[in-house]
Amino acid sequence: MLIAILSDIHGNLEALDEVLHDMGAVDAIWCLGDLVGYGPDPAVCIRRAREGKFICIAGNHDLAAGGKMDSSEAFNSEADTAVQWTAQQLNMADRTFLASLPTEEQHGDFTLVHGSPLDPVWEYLTNVRLAQLNFDYFASRYCLVGHTHVPLVFRQPMPEAPAQTYETIVPQPDEPLYLDDRRLIINPGAVGQPRDGHPEAAYMLLDMDAATITLRRVPYPVDRVQQKMLRAGLPERLARRLAYGW
Repeated sequence: MLIAILSDIHGNLEALDEVLHDMGAVDAIWCLGDLVGYGPDPAVCIRRAREGKFICIAGNHDLAAGGKMDSSEAFNSEADTAVQWTAQQLNMADRTFLASLPTEEQHGDFTLVHGSPLDPVWEYLTNVRLAQLNFDYFASRYCLVGHTHVPLVFRQPMPEAPAQTYETIVPQPDEPLYLDDRRLIINPGAVGQPRDGHPEAAYMLLDMDAATITLRRVPYPVDRVQQKMLRAGLPERLARRLAYGW
């Protein structure tokens, strides 16, 4: 069974379509939140997710665009501008879809959240210290998170080896990470707005039969997305950052 793991699409249709083409035939697509926000094509990205029968988790931008939170209080000025613009592009069915997304789901050995097990919507798991605290907040073997836009894996030591330290693994494209009995928190990076210094869209492929998870990086026409953002009147910095992956 082959599962694609996506996160932080952020209304970037060009990146999403290239990722969908790259993954080919898969058995399921798990999206860890923020289908919308920042990017110029939120409604079409929602349609791709619904038609593709993605299993979607709510991100903070999804809940804001769906009317479930006040973006003026929760976001910085540029993100707030993008969220309010995004909401204006959506019809009632789109907003209802976003507002109804769950903040956490479990599928077999995998817990799916946007932020962290402790705070599924808002917490950024940026380092191993924060990740270590979060291992107590999910019962499954593995937890999938997004939100930081950076591909990272945190690994818990085996119970019989308490002297070992928690590990941070920076996955490399096309190099499978083998899943064993050690518990992991896994971040696939961002499809629509990478922030690890690489502009290519990021996602992961989970091969349940081989017990591996593999990072994929996919180029897409960044300049086309930037032009669409600027024509829409979205903040210029949000467009510029796509070229730098930051």
